[in-house]
Amino acid sequence: MGSLANYVIRRVLFAIPVFLAVSIITFLITNAAGDPVNIVKLGIRNITPAQLAQLRAFFHVNEPIYIRYFYWLSDFLHGYLGQSLYTGSVNSLIIPWIGTTLELQIPALLLALGIGVPIGIYSAKHQYSKGDYAITTSAIFGISMPTFWIGIMAIIVFSYYLHWLPAFGAYSTYPPYWWGNPTFDALAHVILPLSVLTLVSIATITRLTRVNMLETLRQDFILAGRASGLSEFKVTYKHALKNAITPVVTIVGLSFGTLLAGAPALETTFSWPGLGFAFVTAASRLDLPTVQGIIMIITVMVLIANIATDLAYAFMDPRVRIT
Repeated sequence: MGSLANYVIRRVLFAIPVFLAVSIITFLITNAAGDPVNIVKLGIRNITPAQLAQLRAFFHVNEPIYIRYFYWLSDFLHGYLGQSLYTGSVNSLIIPWIGTTLELQIPALLLALGIGVPIGIYSAKHQYSKGDYAITTSAIFGISMPTFWIGIMAIIVFSYYLHWLPAFGAYSTYPPYWWGNPTFDALAHVILPLSVLTLVSIATITRLTRVNMLETLRQDFILAGRASGLSEFKVTYKHALKNAITPVVTIVGLSFGTLLAGAPALETTFSWPGLGFAFVTAASRLDLPTVQGIIMIITVMVLIANIATDLAYAFMDPRVRIT
């Protein structure tokens, strides 16, 4: 247990420099876009000199940039994400955005695991068959195609031509509702973006599962298990999969970060009210505090996901704790 505790502490300590590096880069780039007070002056023509003075004091624009960075970092570490230039506290805006983003990301990863792992196993056990060629070709297509392009194609087919599903948003703002009531309406809206995210994740998980299963199925202990009379199901799912699944766990953590990085494109395509769509909206309006807050929240989410992945890996393979 002591080795596991040391491993956890090391992973958390490794995450701190990454967090600080991202925070510095984020702060410098967003501040290079302009002075927030001047941006407010461009948007609000009748702002008074007294209000401008209050804004300068609030954003510390007369201080050196490194002093402003420490003010901003201190606020973030105390749970305050800043004040939007247009719509109030960033905290009150980001909390619902996190929920709607995770509403897509987590189910997509779970579905991708539940579908991609069995498909990868089947492909490995039927190497060079027609099914294997179809699966590997589809996986290459899923990895190669941009997420937003797949989303646009899905909208054209299922919304524009077939009229089966809504093309944008997370719910209808007023009746008539899709499929009769608000609950089914929300389900109808989530199907297309969730399917696109799942498809992209399945492609990666399927290929990795296939490669690892092919290598594992050739190991001596698998041949010994078959020779001893174990059923093919037990050999495959109890022995081979247990050894082949650990790299897949790692890729799930990386996939979570990749999906979050692609959230602006996907959520903008479907007008899904999550962190990605909010980021694009805030960036187009030069709402710098909101952009900074969203980037740092996504950074924290990715770091937590990576630490959780490392912990899962350590539980599955105790050898990684020994360093």
